[in-house]
Amino acid sequence: MARYTGPDCKLCRREGMKLFLKGERCLTKKCAIERRPYPAGEAGQARRRKPSEYALQLREKQKVRRIYGVLENQFQRVFEAAERRPGMTGENLLQLLELRFDNVVYRLGFASSRDQARQLVNHGHFRVNGKKVNIPSMQLKPGDEISLAEGSDKKEFFQAGAAFGSQRAQTPQWLQIDPKAMVGRVLTVPQRSDVDALVTEQLIVEHYSR
Repeated sequence: MARYTGPDCKLCRREGMKLFLKGERCLTKKCAIERRPYPAGEAGQARRRKPSEYALQLREKQKVRRIYGVLENQFQRVFEAAERRPGMTGENLLQLLELRFDNVVYRLGFASSRDQARQLVNHGHFRVNGKKVNIPSMQLKPGDEISLAEGSDKKEFFQAGAAFGSQRAQTPQWLQIDPKAMVGRVLTVPQRSDVDALVTEQLIVEHYSR
C-alpha cells in the first residue's frame, strides 16, 4: 500500500476533528475543519445513520493511523508488538507510536508536523546518540539523545529557528529540549496522560480482537 499523497485536510474532515497534519496552518482560520467540519462530498446537512460498533472501531484505528502517519501493515505490526508487551495493549500501542523517531522529532519541536519530521529524518538531518539515523520508524528509548547531523545545523531552516517557533503545545514532560544547542533527550517512557491526541485506544484493541 502506497503512502497517502492526497489533501491532508480531507483526512481531518473525514475524521471530524483536527489531526494537526499541516503544522501551523491547523492553528489558523485556514484550517478546513473550522469551515467545513464534515466529510468531503457531503453537504453537511444530510442526516447520517448512527455508526455501527464495527464502524466506530474502524474509524478510531484509521484516526490514530493518520495522526501518526503510519501505513496499515506498519500499524498492525506495532499493534502486535504492543500485544506482546506486559500491561494494557492500548497504552502500549500509544507508547510505541509516541517513541517512533519521527514522532519524537516532531514532539521536540524540530518540525511543525509529523510529515515534515519524517522527511527531515529521511534526509538524514539527525543523529541518535551521535550516530546518523534516517529511519523514521526507529523506536527510541529513555536516555537516547537526538541532535542535528554535521552540516544540518548550518541549514537555514534550523538557523532561522523555524523548528522552535511553533505555537502548538509545549514539549511533553517525557522529553527534554535545549533550543540553543538544538539537542533533545528522551527522559522516560511516555504515559497515557502524556498523549494529547483525543483517541479511545480500547476501540482499536476491540477492532483487532474481532
